[in-house]
Parts: sequence; structure tokens; C-alpha cells
Amino acid sequence: MIFDYFKTIPAAVTIADKDNIIIYMNAKSMDVFKEQGGAELIGQNLFDCHNENSRMIMAEIKRSGKPNLYTIEKKGIKKFIYQAPWYDDNNQCGLIEFTCEIPFELPHFIRG
Repeated sequence: MIFDYFKTIPAAVTIADKDNIIIYMNAKSMDVFKEQGGAELIGQNLFDCHNENSRMIMAEIKRSGKPNLYTIEKKGIKKFIYQAPWYDDNNQCGLIEFTCEIPFELPHFIRG
């Protein structure tokens, strides 16, 4: 399965299908969401795991095709969140979320 590429990257990867059912979580994602059920979240509706505001944002990502990017701080760890639709042969198949831990002071470079 193509999602096997995400097994060992140091970011949490969660993937839902077009019906918002979680179909994949890598080990990091299962660990990040262990208090919410970890691997048991696979097969659950992604929208059931979020509040109304988050559900509206996810619906807009699917509608517009545009990603949602932001940073958070939780338990003293700063994270970059990237949520976007994923595609197969130009057909939207659902949503994917990458969560990466980042340093509080992140270097920024201007190139070119």
C-alpha cells in the first residue's frame, strides 16, 4: 500500500477517505492520539473526533481543495499541522494530516 511510505517518518500521519473514515495512521499518529484511542481510531469517522469549528474547516478543505496550515503548542511541544485533500488520478479521495514537531525558534531562510 502506498501509505507504507509514512511508516517511519518522524511526523504523525493520519489519513481519512472521502467519507471521513480514518483509514490509516502511522505509528507516530497512533502514539500522538493514544489518549483518544490510538489505533482504535482507524475505522472511525474523523468528524466525530473534532468539534464543530474543526468539522467546518475540514469540510472547507474538501470543498475548496486548499490546505489548512497552522502551528500549535501542546504539552510544551510546538507543532506544525498540515491538513489537505489527497488525490488518486486527480480524484479527491479524502483528507490527510501531517503533524510535525518543530523547535520554538525555527530558522527562516530566503532563497533565490
